[in-house]
Amino acid sequence: MANYTYGNVTASNGVNLRFIKTSPNNTTLQAINANVTDTDYYGVNGGFFYNTDILSIAVVNDQPVKGNPGDYDSGWYNETYDRGTLIWDPVARVYSIVVIGSASDITVTDPDQYWAQGGISMSLQDDSNWYNQAVNVEHMPNPDGNAHRTALVYNTGLNIWYIITPTSCTAGQFRSAIKEKIGSGTLVDGIFLDGGGSSQMQCAEYSYSGDGRVVREMVRLITP
Repeated sequence: MANYTYGNVTASNGVNLRFIKTSPNNTTLQAINANVTDTDYYGVNGGFFYNTDILSIAVVNDQPVKGNPGDYDSGWYNETYDRGTLIWDPVARVYSIVVIGSASDITVTDPDQYWAQGGISMSLQDDSNWYNQAVNVEHMPNPDGNAHRTALVYNTGLNIWYIITPTSCTAGQFRSAIKEKIGSGTLVDGIFLDGGGSSQMQCAEYSYSGDGRVVREMVRLITP
């Protein structure tokens, strides 16, 4: 019995979505120096990076995925800008998205039990202000160009979806497609992750290598 569900849906705006739906307790973050499709993991690409530096928060149980707490390029910081960060607190059984610059700003029930992935706020409940938040406040790269894109979203039932689109589209088109086709009206919120050639996915049913590039961090299933 698989611990995830794979799906392939196309929205009315033509954006094709591929998703892995799982539970937050079956989700973790992993430092990699590889294309997602060249790893043994099922999941999607994670946050932003530059060369080998991880530029988005990627923390599991108060430890960055690479190096030590407080280290530059380790996954401890959303470098340069405060950005939307998705946190799962398994003790309280609650997700939150907070706009922060450092994992030092995270508050959870038990610091030894949580994960936090930095990205860009999707503001799924705020159609009038999401663009201003994502672009002007959080400095989302390439919001209006046509690019492949990656996101994490969650719903009232505490499910999490890892989503990519192999369709070149704007951030707004990707967001609209997700709102239309994922979660049957139960979505609460989500974050955009790195996109373009970094958008990558691997599971038993589907493999997508983006432009073939190496990425530095991924969101993955603990048990496929």
